Amino acid sequence: MLPALDPLEERMLQIIARMDTEGGRLSVRDMMARAELGAPATIHTRLKSMREKGWIALADTEDMRRKQIELTQAALLYFDKLSGCLIEAASHER
Repeated sequence: MLPALDPLEERMLQIIARMDTEGGRLSVRDMMARAELGAPATIHTRLKSMREKGWIALADTEDMRRKQIELTQAALLYFDKLSGCLIEAASHER
């Protein structure tokens, strides 16, 4: 089980996951440009924390100065489990 995320990290994880499901790619620079998440230094610190906790990984791109943000296998399993729980909860409501 992965360590818990703080509220900002959770929000960032949702953004990363949404981009992933839409087939988009998100770089560290793209994430740091999102003013709604706070100052670039804060975002960078949170990305580092999320990497250390095992939620995301950074991959090289064609431009060695840019890093691509990717969900780890553990994060993907978390979303699969969450999806299953939501489906089960919805089936009990009917």
